[in-house]
Amino acid sequence: MFKTIDRITLFINHLGISVRKFDMSIGASNGYTLRMKKNRASVGSDMLERIAEKYPSISIDWLITGEGSMLRDNLKINLDKDLFENMSMENLEQKVVEKIKEKQKQDLMNLLKEIAAEIHNNKK
Repeated sequence: MFKTIDRITLFINHLGISVRKFDMSIGASNGYTLRMKKNRASVGSDMLERIAEKYPSISIDWLITGEGSMLRDNLKINLDKDLFENMSMENLEQKVVEKIKEKQKQDLMNLLKEIAAEIHNNKK
């Protein structure tokens, strides 16, 4: 059975950082996570609070219970629904995602054009 410490290790791997760096980032002693994992120990609520504060993208539900996704759904936004008339929150979130993807695509195209221009200018 997976414990909270196992999920913390998975999250550290997801972050792509060392366990030592993670320990330092949450104000834990050097080797804290490795000791907890080795001893199959329970993680205290103070450490869970520090992790949640330092890494707001992690789902606390997942961290504690193992249920759901590792990462929080950052697209959930609290908006005054009157601003968007009869649009459902789901439709609004879908529109936001579409706009973000369009913006990213346009930014990428602009960046590629800049790089191509630089390469062209360097050949002269």
